[in-house]
Amino acid sequence: MSEEKKIKITQKSPFMETLNEGDKKAWCACGYSEKNPYCDGSHSREQTGMKPVMHKAEKAGKVAFCGCKHTSTPPLCDGSHKKL
Repeated sequence: MSEEKKIKITQKSPFMETLNEGDKKAWCACGYSEKNPYCDGSHSREQTGMKPVMHKAEKAGKVAFCGCKHTSTPPLCDGSHKKL
């Protein structure tokens, strides 16, 4: 059995994205995606043992997706990056 990888900090700030109402996005929880903040399946290839978190925009506008992957409110930024 392989050892699970640790979360990779992508950046110590949020990813600010503009979404339309109803947009569905898969947020990368592991940090290994090359398409951050969105999942590209790297969690499987890297055997992280993690899965993406689905997000559906309730309204159109800006969304702050967590970049450090340490948020307590995934997939949204809660300021955890300020403590890293």
